[in-house]
Amino acid sequence: MSHTKKLEELLTKSVIPDIEDRLDEIFEEIADSKEATADAKEEIEELREFKADLEDVLNDIKAGDIDEEECKELIDDILEAQKGSDEEDFGFVEEE
Repeated sequence: MSHTKKLEELLTKSVIPDIEDRLDEIFEEIADSKEATADAKEEIEELREFKADLEDVLNDIKAGDIDEEECKELIDDILEAQKGSDEEDFGFVEEE
């Protein structure tokens, strides 16, 4: 499988759905408490920006504007984030 196809599948089947799930969780927490904390607002904004960036990558893939090497680098970065490093990982879980 090409790196382009692998990246597209990783984004559409794992990363973006994970972001959407986390956004749903935050909105449920806000609905339950009837208040959005500053942290929740910040996380929502970060997740929305990240999701928009990933959707731009998908558009680049569909338009053929991204090469195999760039796709490989993005895949490596995503898989590293999914391993649960000390940095915020947006709930990513590596698929087997």
